[in-house]
Order: sequence, then structure tokens, then C-alpha cells
Amino acid sequence: MDPMTPVNCTCFNLRKAARAVTQMYDEALKPCGLRATQLSLLVAVTETGPTGMTGLAKQLVMDRTTLTRNLKPLLEAGLVEVVEGADRRHKPIAITDQGRRALAEAMPLWREIQGRMAEGLGSARWAHLIRDLGAAVDLAQGG
Repeated sequence: MDPMTPVNCTCFNLRKAARAVTQMYDEALKPCGLRATQLSLLVAVTETGPTGMTGLAKQLVMDRTTLTRNLKPLLEAGLVEVVEGADRRHKPIAITDQGRRALAEAMPLWREIQGRMAEGLGSARWAHLIRDLGAAVDLAQGG
């Protein structure tokens, strides 16, 4: 396979795969009313605890404008909230009780689709994919 052929463009193929996988997860998550991107944000906020926009954006490899746009529906739905920070400029985002309930409802659906993905790829290919995607992120960020 020639890496210098436009059809083999890393960016194009990663984005194509991301769209296809996101559509698959979105379909699986429909019963709980969350999209894959929203679930990812809820998980990230839960994992980090209350955190500022800059830290959250960095963790998700997302610019602040996109993060703000993606957080808006979660804020409006009461799934996350802006909490009091160390000073007026620092406005951490935290998951709410309603957000925890939505996450708990979504997790069985996520586990099912995640299991289908891992099984469909096979455990070795799945593990390599996760490792290789992490390496791609590191490389893209100058690592």
C-alpha cells in the first residue's frame, strides 16, 4: 500500500472511519436520547471531575469553540452545569445528578455496541486499533 497515494490519506481515512463508527454508536444510543459525542463529553466530565474548559478541551483534543458548541445541549438539558471556580474567570464544568442518570441509562447500550465492535474486529485487532489511534494522536500533537 502506497502511503503517498491520495486515496490512502491518513486524515481522510480516519475521518471516514470516525463518521461511520459515530453513526453506528449514535444508532445504538438512540433509545437513551444521547449521541455518541454527548456520551463522550459526559464520560470525560465524569472522569475528570469539575474541570475548566481549557483542560476539558485539551483532554478531548478539541478546540474551545467546538467544545462550547457541543456542551450547549448538555447544559440546556441539565446534564452538566457550570460550577463555581477558584475565581470568576475559571468556570469548571461538572456533571449533574440528571447527567449521572443519563449516563447510567446509556452505559448498557454503549457496552452492547462496544462489545459488537470489539467482537467484530477481534480482540487483537481491536487492541491494536486503540493503541494505533493513541499513537496517531500523540504524533499529531508533536509527540
